[in-house]
Amino acid sequence: MTDDIDQLAQLLGQKLVARNWTISCAESCTGGGIGYAITAISGSSTWFKQGLITYSNDAKQQLLGVTEQTLTSFGAVSAQTVQEMARGAAQSASAQVAIAVSGIAGPDGGTPDKPLGTVWFGFFIDGKSHNIKQLFNGNRQQVRLKAIEFALSKVIRLIDSSS
Repeated sequence: MTDDIDQLAQLLGQKLVARNWTISCAESCTGGGIGYAITAISGSSTWFKQGLITYSNDAKQQLLGVTEQTLTSFGAVSAQTVQEMARGAAQSASAQVAIAVSGIAGPDGGTPDKPLGTVWFGFFIDGKSHNIKQLFNGNRQQVRLKAIEFALSKVIRLIDSSS
């Protein structure tokens, strides 16, 4: 990980503790990197509930409740899928906050509609869903690290803006 990611994970913990909230994660292309960053912080067991690596569509359906219709209609890398992933991650952990990530880190798998580096993020913050797409440049490792950093920084901003 990077120093920036470590600092973001620490700040996230402070924000969650201040609100007495917990967080869970559902990760695909980041392969558990967000959970790894969070659990690198001493004391994170008080605010981190669980992390699920739902790499396959079957895992997204079985563990998070993503519908087959969503996956068929929109694909795994979509706003609709990460929204269902985030909601499922929050509900299964009884957490107030959840992060979901699904993307195409490469070097294979890109399409004209979803080029390499396309990553969808779903956030579930105290009952409200937020989705955002990013396009990252770089190799597989760079895309994954940028996605982890973006997810942590964005969830902090969303927590700050929630009432």
